[in-house]
Parts: sequence; C-alpha cells; structure tokens
Amino acid sequence: MPALEGSVENIVFRNEDNHYTVARFRPKDSGRLFRDDLTTLVGIMPGIRTGELLTVEGEWENDPRYGKQLRVTSFTQRLPASTEGIIRYLSSGLIKGIGPKKASLIVEHFGEQTLAIIEQQPERLREVKGIGAKDCNQIIKAWAEQSEIKELHLFLQSHDVSINVATRIYKQYGKESIKVIRANPYQLAQEVHGIGFRTADEIAVKLGLPPDSLPRLASGLKYVLTQAANEEGHCFLREADLMQRASEALKASPEILPHALDILRSEQDIFVEPPEAAATATLDDEWAAEEDSAEPTNLQARIYYGPFWYAESGSARLLRSLLNSPSSLPPAPQKLWDTVFVLLKQKRNMHLTEKQRAAVQMAYNNKVCILTGGPGTGKSTSIRALLMLLRNRKVDVALAAPTGRAAKRLAEATGVQAQTLHRLLEYAPHDNSYQRNEDRPLSHQFVIVDEFSMVDILLFYHLLKALPREAHLLLVGDADQLPSVGPGNVLHDLLAGEAIPTVRLTELFRQAQQSKIIVNAHRINAGAMPSTKIEANSDFFFMAEEDPMRAQQLILDLVQRRLPARYHFNPLTDIQVLAPMYKGPIGVTMLNECLQERLNPRAFAQVELGDHILRVGDKVMQTRNNYDKGVFNGDIGWIRSISRENATAKVEFVEETGSTFVSYDFNELDELTLAYAVTVHKSQGSEYPAIVLPLVLQHRMLLQRNLLYTAITRAKRFCVLVGQPQALEIAVRNARIAQRNTALAERLLAWSKGSAQTLV
Repeated sequence: MPALEGSVENIVFRNEDNHYTVARFRPKDSGRLFRDDLTTLVGIMPGIRTGELLTVEGEWENDPRYGKQLRVTSFTQRLPASTEGIIRYLSSGLIKGIGPKKASLIVEHFGEQTLAIIEQQPERLREVKGIGAKDCNQIIKAWAEQSEIKELHLFLQSHDVSINVATRIYKQYGKESIKVIRANPYQLAQEVHGIGFRTADEIAVKLGLPPDSLPRLASGLKYVLTQAANEEGHCFLREADLMQRASEALKASPEILPHALDILRSEQDIFVEPPEAAATATLDDEWAAEEDSAEPTNLQARIYYGPFWYAESGSARLLRSLLNSPSSLPPAPQKLWDTVFVLLKQKRNMHLTEKQRAAVQMAYNNKVCILTGGPGTGKSTSIRALLMLLRNRKVDVALAAPTGRAAKRLAEATGVQAQTLHRLLEYAPHDNSYQRNEDRPLSHQFVIVDEFSMVDILLFYHLLKALPREAHLLLVGDADQLPSVGPGNVLHDLLAGEAIPTVRLTELFRQAQQSKIIVNAHRINAGAMPSTKIEANSDFFFMAEEDPMRAQQLILDLVQRRLPARYHFNPLTDIQVLAPMYKGPIGVTMLNECLQERLNPRAFAQVELGDHILRVGDKVMQTRNNYDKGVFNGDIGWIRSISRENATAKVEFVEETGSTFVSYDFNELDELTLAYAVTVHKSQGSEYPAIVLPLVLQHRMLLQRNLLYTAITRAKRFCVLVGQPQALEIAVRNARIAQRNTALAERLLAWSKGSAQTLV
C-alpha cells in the first residue's frame, strides 16, 4: 500500500518491553473536529510520541473488537511543524520540565520556529515571559540529552531495546553510549539494569560479532552462573551442568567453551574448585586453590562466579578468625548469672525457661552463636533479657536486620533502636561499597542480627568483614523458613557446619498457644495438617473452594469487603495477599490487577507502563536493589504523587527510622510493581496484621511445607487460606527443600571437627 502521512494524536497503549503500540493517528489533510477522522495504528513502533509526524506503511485489518486498524510494518519519524503539534510534542513528557502550560507559552512566542530555536538558539527561551533562567537551563539540558537519546533510540530500534532501557544506557555512558555498544555490547548486561545477556547477545550478533568469539562465550558463562545464583540461589554450578546450560544459552558446541573458561579463570572472574578442595579452601588459600584446580578433569568440579567464591570462602575464613579471637566482654561467673535471672524474674517479670537461660549465657560466653526457633517460642524475650545484661555491663551493642521492615519489628519487640544491615555497614551507593570493612571495622562490642534466614552469602560476608575480631555476633532466625532470596543458604549451612554454638527454642508459651496461627504453623512445620475447624474468635481459617476463578472472587471479596467489615482491617495497609507464584487466576500478577481495580480504580493522576497502570495511592514494591535511592528488593511503599510535567512519581516507604519519600523518573518506574499481592518469598522478614493465601493445584510446583510455614508466620493477627483442600495437604506433606549448591557447611566442618557446642 502507499505510505500514509499524518500526526500522532495520542498513545492509547504501549508495551515498553516489546514496543507494541496502539496509537491514534490523524492522516494528513483530514478534518480536526471529529474523532472519527482518526486512524488506529497498531504494531511495533519504538519511540513514537504524541504530536510527531509519521510516515507509515502497513496492512489494513478488521479487528472483531476494535474495528478497522492499520498494522504498521515500517515507519519514519519527523518533528511536528504546526504549532498545535509542537505544543503536544513538547508536553508529551519527552522533555522533563516542559508541561502543557510552559509548552504553550513557548510556542505562542516563537510559533512554528519553536523547535528550530530550541535546537539552534536555545538562549532565546529567556525571551518568553514565564520562562526563567532555571527553566531555560533545564530545557536546554533536557533538549541536548533528548537529542542524544533520540540518536541512541534510533540506533537501538532494530535491536529490540526499549526506550526506557535506552535512557538508562544514556545515563550510564552519556555521549559514549553508541561507542560502548559497538566496542562491547556485553558490557551492557553487566552494567545496565534492564539489559540481560540475551538482549546484549542479540545486539552483538546484529553488530556482526562472531558467535564463537571469546567475549561472547565468556559473557555467556558468567551469565549462566549469575542466573543460577539469582533464580536458584546457587553459589556454584558443577562443571558439567555449567557447560550444558551455557551450550544451550549460547547455542554453541560444548567443545568451544573450555577456552573461554580458562580465560575467565586467568582473569579471576571465576574460580574452579574440585569438590575435595572445598573442605580446605579459604581466602588464605586462594592461589593454592587455583593451582590445585589448574587441570580439572573431574566433571564434578565446582565453578564459582568470582563474587560468590570470595563471599563463601571468605565467610569461612572470617568466622574461624572471629571464633578464635578473645572476647572484649568482662567475665561472667555462674553466681552472676543466678543473680541476673532472679532479678529479671522479680523486677521485670521475665520468667525464662532453661533453654532461654542457656541462650542468653551462650550469647554472652561465645563469640558467635545462633538462636533459632519458630514463632511464639521466646526468641524476642531471650534477646530482651540479653540486652538488659549487656546494657547493665556497659557493653556497646547494635541491633540489625536485613530489611527496614524487619528492623522496625525488632525495635518494637526489644524497645532498642535497630537498623538495616546496609545502614549498619554504611553502604555507599556511589561506588557500590560498604564503608565499614576490615580496614574500618564497626565500633560495637556486640552485634545482634534478627531474621537471619533472609541474609544471603554476599551480605553475610560484608558483615563479617566489618566486625572487630573481639566482637560478639548473635544470629537470630527461624531455620525452618524459606532461605534467602539471594545466593546461598547461610543459616542452614551454619547449623550444618557444626562450628557455631546453637540453641533451638521449641516450647510454645501459653500466650502463643492461644493463637491458632502459631499453633497451626508449628503443626505444619511438624508435618501435621492444620486445624481447619471453624471456631468463634479464631485467628486462622481455611475456606475451601475448588474452582480457581471462584477462589479469586472470594479473595477479592475478603480483602475489599468481608475482612474490613468484620475485623475493621484497612484493605490497603493491614491486609496482604500472598501467593506461591505469579501465573494463573490467583497468581500475583492477576490478583494485583484485580485488587487495584477494586481498591484504587481511579486517581487524579496515573501513568501507563506498557500493559499496566500505576496510580496515586497504589501499593507498590521495589523489585531490585537501588542503592542510589536507598531502596531494596522487596521494600513496599505507596505512590503519593505523579507529576507529568516533571515526569516523576514520588513513593513513600516506611523504614525503621520512619517514612521516607523517594522520587522516580518515569523511565525508572519499571523498578516498581503493584504489591496488593506479593509472592511468599518477597514477604520474608515482614509481618502483616492479616494475610490471605490462595492454595490451588495450579501452584503444585511450589506447594512446599517451608513455603506454607513461612506464609502463615507472616500473619500477626489474622490468617485465611483460600483454595483446594488437596493443595493444602500437598503443601503440608511436601517436606522437600530445593537443594542449593553451597559449600559453606563443608568449609566449616573441615576445621570445627566437633568443637561446636549444640545446646538442645
């Protein structure tokens, strides 16, 4: 068909991931009074903006729902020429700082020459009444950036890279962006959020990089190792497994991969460790490990990506050093302990059990120890008793947890200020480093870390590096919960390593026995079915529903109407829906869409992000660690404002120190996702007044005892399970735990040789 010329009236829909766009288009010379004059364009159209002039080619089709539309096969862009088009173009969000009002002022002054003047004589913007020097400078800077970004967009259009990601590339490399991409596109996968190996690989292939080139093969090997860490929690892969995965990912013969592996080893990007070396290898033995594994012939050799090898072997080394170093605490004879426990009982009304007393003494008398146990077993009481003794003896103590929510809970439980581990270790986002380390250790004599099951091997390593050798470390957590989202299985490995004194609390206190949530959590943990008998004033319910769609409607009704009416829960702040997985009618994705429509159907401001919408008032979750903003994967907040003129949204997060407001540019909003429903994994470390958990056979792959146990123990006052009784039974009976490739336990066993004291 002949080319069709016209202007973009508005963008109806855009998927930023694949650039599929639905736009309303006004063909040249058509009328401007009626919407019927507009044509619907559909297809892959990266970067088009409201007000732009387009020349499009495509095929007409009749959609049964939307009618006649043009499926675009190719298009070219031109800047608008009319004053009306220029106003819409400038106010479309393309240039931060220019909204509809300022755009109109500028165009009224310069007319059809506006864009040429901004491009060639931007200083003349000061002639416009209402445009100050600050506005002028912002517009000049934004126009220059957008011109460069536009060039980058055009360069990346054929490589299926989204506009948002192109903007991030520009932020990372500036004017050098295209040069960097041409030199080594795989650099993007390591340094730019939103670009993975596959996207970088597609760009590289289109740029003509040979499929068997060493940069491609080496990047592919690192990609497979990092994917295994991020998605499965592995610290290493067996050599045969790595080669198979890399061969599939690269579509390359396994025979060409060993040379790339050798290059990475020589550059110490990866480490190859025979299984028998794991028992003795530490950071002290770095070069020896390299020499020992120079010619690995055993297909069971362990292949580590560098950061995980340093973290795992370094943690073993530092733990050994910490355990073998003298304590700075004054000695505490048994007579003192007898007096302490009597005073706690008389003056604080704290009746400690024998195990709780053992836990307090263990923490004081040992450099590193673990306190574990389920909900209602007295972990918080034990910590409070220990803190009273430490303060009485003028011991400098710090309390920390992996997340702001967990730190806030710890502070509430103990009455002592607590902070995140990142804040304790003084994380510096500008250079992605921790200011507290071996060269500048913490000043505290005693550090207590709660919710330790959430701590991955990388964070644990940085904590150990920052601890003074004379300090004490108490790790508190529930060993039966899900492991950390990040790589490693640290709490499990420390317990299995038998090198660290441990107390496991098992006795349920009387108050806890009155909670069906806690009682049923312990029943499930022991492999017994929870009591589903309906009782008055119970805090635990199972609502049977065989049909997933009816279960979905039941969940929506519970959150929106039933629980608020009966128990006075706020549906936005008190009730959290948890789900085992993302897919399906009662998966996280669909539940979020439905709950948003029920709880926040309209707002005075919203922004479209591909196939979903974010509105003022929405409950959202941060999906990756953003150290520049100080927000982390799993943090939950609320959108408080959206400014189209500034192309920003402001989100309120509640941290251990109170509320903080974080600003996001529109091109950063893909870091946020709706959080009316979240996965059980993402809920770790949190506690909610009420939780609603769907359980259906569609979730079979993730119906596991530790996942169900973790979900139920997130509920503080009320828990309701919705779904199929058979799914509940499968989850309770399935004690299988996904195995993670870690060797920390072996490294600890190698030198502990039964020296640890386990108190039972």
